[in-house]
Amino acid sequence: MQILKNISLKKYNTFGIDVNASHFCEITSVAALIEVLKSTEHSKKFILGGGSNMLLTQNIDALVLFINLKGIRVIAEDGDDVIVEAKAGENWHDFVLWTLSQGYGGLENLSLIPGNTGTAPIQNIGAYGVELKDVMVSCEAVERSSGTIKIFSNAQCKFGYRDSIFKNEAKEKYVITSVRFKLQSVNHQLNTSYGAIENELSKLGISAPSINDISKAVIRIRQSKLPDPKVLGNSGSFFKNPILSKFDFDRFYANHPEAPFYEVDKNTYKIPAGWLIEQCGFKGKRIGNTGVHEKQALVLVNYGGATGNEVFQLSQRIQEKVKEQFGITIVSEVNIIR
Repeated sequence: MQILKNISLKKYNTFGIDVNASHFCEITSVAALIEVLKSTEHSKKFILGGGSNMLLTQNIDALVLFINLKGIRVIAEDGDDVIVEAKAGENWHDFVLWTLSQGYGGLENLSLIPGNTGTAPIQNIGAYGVELKDVMVSCEAVERSSGTIKIFSNAQCKFGYRDSIFKNEAKEKYVITSVRFKLQSVNHQLNTSYGAIENELSKLGISAPSINDISKAVIRIRQSKLPDPKVLGNSGSFFKNPILSKFDFDRFYANHPEAPFYEVDKNTYKIPAGWLIEQCGFKGKRIGNTGVHEKQALVLVNYGGATGNEVFQLSQRIQEKVKEQFGITIVSEVNIIR
């Protein structure tokens, strides 16, 4: 296990922010992870996965552990269902494509989401009517303080909207090493409830879609709206969609009847943050080396050479303007490292 010094993290985060790690180590086995966590040589340790949901604003004066655990395997098959395990370092989209190649359904709506499998439960990633919590059985994690292995069931993860126990009481206490999913090997339960998927399938002339058809539709939708991080640095959706109580929603809607919304339940409503940001005039706006993407106002981008602080300052300006214009607080979906 080699520990390197003064390593640039530019290629390890999808924003392409060029900051340095004072020390860096690639982790390729759980045993190595446990060993380095127990080591007292470096008191400060920083866990790095796919780097897709973070904004680095400064150099990391710590031992950065790059979790690069690889492997996919079928754990069990029972009737229509199959349990599949993916190690934390597996690229999420590559893993989705693997499940589709095996004829396993359940992840097709989550195609092309950036990042690695190990960070997916932290964020409870979701798209087009499906969230990770709908398909995850459990995840294995190593406790950072003791090096002991713990299994978290779906319920124990305390999933919420882009939220989990790993962002709250268990924040920075565990390193996820693998995730297990319950998928369908036959009789796939398709979810085409989102209008965008239905419209895309219609454009493709598909009336009886397969799991592969839905995946292709989702990929086409995402590619039409979202920039490729390999071309234009970004972290996908930077902000969460705000959820309002019925009282706050009624007051908001009375002033803005043109606003799109989604009824979560009879007491809560979700407002698209992208719409709020666009109404504030930020869509397509460029400030120095950073800006808001021209096709999707939820996406902040690095046009090249932007610092993490520049992106962070832009995000603050957006939050302040949305609050001023609509009285709504939008919060970051991205983990900001300051």
